[in-house]
Parts: sequence; C-alpha cells; structure tokens
Amino acid sequence: MENEILEEYEKVKDKLSEEEFLEKMKTLQEEYDGVSFMDDVDIARMIVGNYVTEKNEVVSEKEEHAMDSISKLESGAQNVSVIGKIMGISNPKKFTSRKGKDGQLCNVKLADDTGEIRAVFWTENIKLLKKVKEGDIIQVNSVEVKNGYSGNELQLNPRSTIHVLDNNDYPNFPQYEEPITPISDIKADTQVNIIGRIIRVSGIRTYEKNGKENQVASFEIQDASGKTEYTLWRNDALLIESLGLAEGDSVKILGAQAREYNGDVSLSHWDGRVIKGDFDVPEYEETFIKIAEAHEKKDVSLIGLVTKIQDTITFQKKDGGEGYVKSIEIMDDGGSIRVTLWGNDTNLEINKGDILKITGGNIEFDEYAPTGYRVNTNWNSNIVINPTDDNPEYDLLKEYCSQIGPVKIEEVQGAEDDGEEVDIIGRVISVNDIREFQRDDGSTGIVRSIDFADETGIIRLSFWDDKAQENFKPGDAYQIENARTKMGMYAVDLNIGKTSRVIKLTDDEASILPSFETLEQMIFTQRKISDLDEDDRNIRVIGRIIDIQEPRDFQRQDGTPGLVRNIDIADDTGSIRVTLWNSSADSTLELGQAIKLENPRINFNEDRLELSVNDSSNMIAPSDDELKELPSYEELQDIIYESKSIESLNESDLNVKISGTINDPYGNKILLTKCPNCGNNLEQDGDESICDFCSEEIDKPRYILMIPARLEDDTGDIQITFFGNLVEDLLEMKLDEIVSIIEDSGDFDVLEGKVEDLNGLNVEVIADVNFDDYNEEIRLSPKKILSKKY
Repeated sequence: MENEILEEYEKVKDKLSEEEFLEKMKTLQEEYDGVSFMDDVDIARMIVGNYVTEKNEVVSEKEEHAMDSISKLESGAQNVSVIGKIMGISNPKKFTSRKGKDGQLCNVKLADDTGEIRAVFWTENIKLLKKVKEGDIIQVNSVEVKNGYSGNELQLNPRSTIHVLDNNDYPNFPQYEEPITPISDIKADTQVNIIGRIIRVSGIRTYEKNGKENQVASFEIQDASGKTEYTLWRNDALLIESLGLAEGDSVKILGAQAREYNGDVSLSHWDGRVIKGDFDVPEYEETFIKIAEAHEKKDVSLIGLVTKIQDTITFQKKDGGEGYVKSIEIMDDGGSIRVTLWGNDTNLEINKGDILKITGGNIEFDEYAPTGYRVNTNWNSNIVINPTDDNPEYDLLKEYCSQIGPVKIEEVQGAEDDGEEVDIIGRVISVNDIREFQRDDGSTGIVRSIDFADETGIIRLSFWDDKAQENFKPGDAYQIENARTKMGMYAVDLNIGKTSRVIKLTDDEASILPSFETLEQMIFTQRKISDLDEDDRNIRVIGRIIDIQEPRDFQRQDGTPGLVRNIDIADDTGSIRVTLWNSSADSTLELGQAIKLENPRINFNEDRLELSVNDSSNMIAPSDDELKELPSYEELQDIIYESKSIESLNESDLNVKISGTINDPYGNKILLTKCPNCGNNLEQDGDESICDFCSEEIDKPRYILMIPARLEDDTGDIQITFFGNLVEDLLEMKLDEIVSIIEDSGDFDVLEGKVEDLNGLNVEVIADVNFDDYNEEIRLSPKKILSKKY
C-alpha cells in the first residue's frame, strides 16, 4: 500500500485486517469509478470514517458554543456532523462547471427540533441518497457550513458520509407529512404538494436574461378539481426528458412553489421533486374544438391539416433582441384558421399536408385573418406534428391532402384573376439578372425573373426582394408555395413575395419531374430562321450574331427609363433582326457568338419578320450538341452576305454585300442632337435647356453621327446613309472628339471639309435595302464597312 493509504489503515488496523481493508477499497473504487475528485486516499479515508469517530466536532469546550443542533451551525465550520430529518429531496439538477465539466447536484432539506437547513449533495454524493427517503432521520458526516442562497447550508465533499438513524431516538424532531392540495385550492405564494395527471407537455424553449441564454419548459397537470401549469426553469427544464414525462402520465409533485401572474395561479419547480408513478387520479380525455366554432377563448386544443406555410419573419423585440414569428394555416372539415408560431416554434419542421395537434393555444380576434380569428400559440403551448395517438379525425384530414398539393403549370395558365394563391413544382429553365427598382416611398427594391417549367408548360416567375437572392441555376428543381397570379398580356405570371416559400428539392424529390433537357425539348419547338412564321409561339432559334448595334436608352410611356439594342443573327438558312430589351440589351455580346433564343416574340416591321427578346424570353448559350449543326461565323458570312450590284438590288434584300464609290457626301448634318428623355430632334443652336416636345429639362443632349451620300458602281447609284460607329470609321475620329471640335468652334459645319474628302472613297459594305416612301426609291442602310480605300 502507498504511504498515505497505509497511514489511514493504521487508524483501523485493530478493527479490520489488511485484506478486509483492501477488499472494501476495491468495492468503493468500483462504486466511485469515474468520479472526478475521488482518489484512492479519499476512498481510504471514507472507510476509516466509518470506524473512527473524529474528536474535533466540538469547536469550543463550552456547551453554548457546541454545534450540536441546526440552529447553532455557523458559517465557516468544517468537518461537522449534522443530524436531521429529511423534509424534502429535490430532483437532481444538471450543471456545467466553469471548466466545462458536467455534473449534478441535489438539494436535501433537513430539520431538527431547532430549525431547518439545506444540504447540497454533489455528483459524487448523490449515490448516498439511494437508500433514504423523505421522513428518514440521517446523520451527515464531514460537511462544511457555508453561507448559501437562503442562509446557512451544508456542503458535502467527497469524504462526506451519511447514516440512517432510528426515528424513535428523536421524538422531538418535526413530523414529516405530505399533505396533498387539490389544484383548485392552491393559493399564491405558498408551497404545496399535488398529485395529478399530465395533460400537455411543452418543448424546451430558450430565452435570454442578463446576456445569458437559459431554458424553460412546462407541462399542464390536472386532478379532479382543476388544472394548472407547472414550469421548470433553466437546467430543471431537462427533467421532462430525463424523467420521461409525457401526456397521460400521473405524477406526484412535492414542494411546488405557487405564484400568481395576470390573475392566474401557476406552479414553479425550485427545490421540489417530481415523482412519476401510478397514482390515483382521473383519466384525461382531450377535447378538441372545431375550427368553424372558433371564438375568442384561452387554452384551447384543436387538430388541423396544414394548408399554408409562410417563411419566418425576424423582428426586433422591445429589449433590443431578435424575435421570430411564422404564420401557417390549418383546416378541418369545417373551415380553416391562421396559427401564429413564435420563437423556437418557428424552427419546427412543418410541411404542407402535415397534421398538427395544438394544445394550449389562445384564439384571438384578428382583423387581417380571412376568418377574423387566429390561434396564437405561446411559450407553453404544445405542438405535435403528425401525432400517432388514436383519433378518427386524423383519417378524415388525410383525405384532404390531395386538395392542397401543387398544381400543374397548365392549370395556373387558366387562372382568371390577379392574386390567386397557388403552389407549383418545376425546374428552372432560365434565369435573368437581378434588377433594382424604386418604390413609391423612395426605397430601393430588387426583382429577378426566371422561367419555370413542368411537363405541362412554362411560366414566368418574378421573385421580389429577399426571394430574388436565391442562387437559381437552370435545371434546379423547386417547390414554390403561396405564389400569386399576375395576369400578363400573353400569359399568366406568378409573383413570389414576402409570404411565399421557395423550397429547393433534392434529387430524389425532383425525380417526379422530367429532366432539364427533356423539358427544353417539350416546351420549345426549334425553328430555322427561314421557317419562322408570324404565328409561331414557344419556339427556339439558334444562330450566330453577325451584326451588333450599340444599346440605346429610351423612355417608356410611364416615364421610366428603358434600354433597347438591335442585333442580327444567322443560321444556314438566313438571317433575321433581333431586338433586345432591358436586361437582354445590356448583355455582353460579340460578333460570331452563338446564342439560343427561347420564346421570342415574332413581329412584322417594315414588312419583314423580326424577333423581340423581352422579359418573357430567354437568351442563353446553346449546348455543344446544338452547336454541331450551326456553321462557323466565317461560313455564315459566305452564306448570308450575297454580293450584288446596285442595279440588281430589290427592296426586300437583307445583308447584301455592295462595293462602290462614295459621291456627294453631305457634311452639314454630321451631328444630330436629340433629347435624351424622349429622343426628339433638337435645334442645332446648342442653347436649348428645355425639350419642345416632352418639356423635360436637358442637361446634355444625346448625339448621333450621320453622313448621307450616294454610292455608285458600274451599274448605277443609290442613296446611302452612314450612322454612328460607321461615321467614326469613315472619318477615323471618335464621337467625343467630333463633339468637342463642334462645341469648341460653335459651328456644326466645321467638319464639312473633312466629310467632302470622302468623295471618291471606294467602300465595301454590308447593308439592308429599304424603300424610301418620301422619295419613292430604294436606299441602302449600311450595317458594317468591310473595306475602304481611295
């Protein structure tokens, strides 16, 4: 044996053999295995303590100072033995030490004929309570007296022991009684014992106090006289789980603290004890109200099928912290009602089609609710998702599930009114960029549009504000709930706003949908450019960009700004003009770039078909397979750009290649000034500050370069007008440079001589042929200059 253990054995060697001592050591080592602060020396001292009576229990030789009763105990006294009757044993409380170690403590109330004191049993001491109960008289050895929460208390240590004594030897000690108070007779600010049946159990909720997060839980208990709430605070909230408390259990509660709040008396757990057992209390039968009969009433129970769920809303509480609220709707066979969830309950995994059992809710008047009422839950309400107990109502509610599922997109397109709420499931077909907009109150919002499809059709979705931030990708599958219909000019769109839910589906959940590639093939009919018809809808056109114009700003009729851009695309059958609007017009584009247009509108403009790409269209990159049949940019130029003489031109010609000599270039109108708001021409005196047409103030006009001329070859001549970047190319000057020269000189004709120098310049251009109604002749609209030389 080690020296310290040997020293302890020396104290009892006349009472125990060494073998007996070591055997007791082994037994206690097994019993206290894993106990943090019990080592072999402590265990040896426990054995010695059972055989050797310490002689230092008396602090003073004078009788009046002897701590031989509870009333004489003084704070700071150590190694004291105290005798008292157990008047109460609390449920063990869990805690975490400052060093992060988990432990437990149990409070035991002791009393003798002079007073009461609390004894604190720690993790290692709680085992000592296995063989004692309320009413037993015990002697607690080797304890320290400390000043605790409510006065002096006894603190046990690893060497503390207890012995059960004979009650008959202490006739003057107070009697232990367990008077049971009917729930209806409980008065505020009293301590009571009750027996009842649990009729509702809340989940554990968290709250913050003094910067620290705490827990609270409760259950409702009922006896033959009434019912009340029993609340467990902080770590005591864990007792519901550790004791396995559930609805229907009968329990005895000792030492419950009664408190009054808002006129209602309820019970709280402090040093009390909850004992689960088979007690004689009435059986509990749940009573549920029908939603159609809902009126203002507290503490109700109801069952319903979840038909609507809104996202959680975060708000700021009065104390500055964050609060959370979520609204859902439930229905039964008589009607529907809104349910408001708060705090931790907003995190419950509730889905449409779930059955909810709600107990402990309050029905309140709500002028904004469709029915005029709502169910407001609180921190001690109990919400059970898809309950498993036997209730015939559940089978009836399950029959309604088919009525609340998502609808097909073709059904949505049959909607007749704005604002109808629908749920849909589908895949993202295309995604537009986020756009900012200004609200009437001056705040800035954002919106993003995507095209969404299932096997029955395609629909445009507009996501607003926070919903627009979702990372949408083509092919991703979503379930959209509480979307609202918006009647468009050609189709029904859906708005997804604050009350909508956007739920991304897993691959397994999305397996009920066709693949992204299949949906594209189902929705859009691919057309060659030469096969396009004015009546075509839901078409797909693939081509390469053969001409690009710069984006132009314009003002809509409602005064808002817009952006438009023209490009030409071609495939192996022909070419066509495409007008890009808004976000599409702002895209980065390059000559020769391959694009795929889905659902463009087909228009007639000057007796020619054109495509229009707006918010209901997509402009995306073709797949590798789709590119296989598309000629290269160089090949397309040979196919599309037909070389013609001026004599052979027809008014319907597009993208013809013409070579000729520039004659009579006109330089007096090289710079046109236009109103940046409405596009109206301005007088060339540079003094306008107000537009004559739209009456808007002009800060800086919009400039357009223009050089009219004649183009001549061996077969004839034709009017041709160069605009914009083509003028820059001819003059080898940029717009800003030209504007600066004219503004500095104050003369719009200052560059007339440079324009006249273009006489005799040989150019090869790509142009469209148009008919000039005023002069009743055809003219050329050049799109690009292929070459120039004198």
